[in-house]
Amino acid sequence: MLILEIKLFYKTQRELATVINGVVDGYWANLITEEDMISKVSSIYTNNPMKIWKENEFTTILKQQCGKRRLEVIEKVLHMNGMINDINCFEVKAGS
Repeated sequence: MLILEIKLFYKTQRELATVINGVVDGYWANLITEEDMISKVSSIYTNNPMKIWKENEFTTILKQQCGKRRLEVIEKVLHMNGMINDINCFEVKAGS
């Protein structure tokens, strides 16, 4: 079982990115359930929205630290829970 310490508030975007990576990677590795992953992502976003989402997209630090695939999962979770309105952060480009 994955023991991942989730705090309510994070000091930096880099610290937050590390936790997000751990949550999504734990889910992909079947170490945490889908419900637990959704709950953790929702809690992280609720308490740290400005460190995650600015001007209708993820912050630059999160994009650099988390990568496209993890942020696609985070974006879908936030959209499913009504925390963000628009899924448009990642556009599919020809050849990608």
